[in-house]
Amino acid sequence: MKRYLPYLLTFVLLAIIMLIPDTAAAQCPMCKASVESSMKEGSRVAMGLNKGILYLLVMPYLFYGTIFFVYWLKTRRKVVVG
Repeated sequence: MKRYLPYLLTFVLLAIIMLIPDTAAAQCPMCKASVESSMKEGSRVAMGLNKGILYLLVMPYLFYGTIFFVYWLKTRRKVVVG
């Protein structure tokens, strides 16, 4: 367990950073300008755009996390059985 502790702490730290609303809801300046102008008109485009950005941000982490988890399970079984 001590061997994996730095990796676990890094993962938890990155997860906390991604969940902070100010950094997670950041957008490019051009998107931000178009969303601000549409919000003045009463449109709800900003909420959809932020959710789309967060969705695209999370997918690579889920993909690589799943691959790492499967690899970790397979190597763990070999150590325990063997």
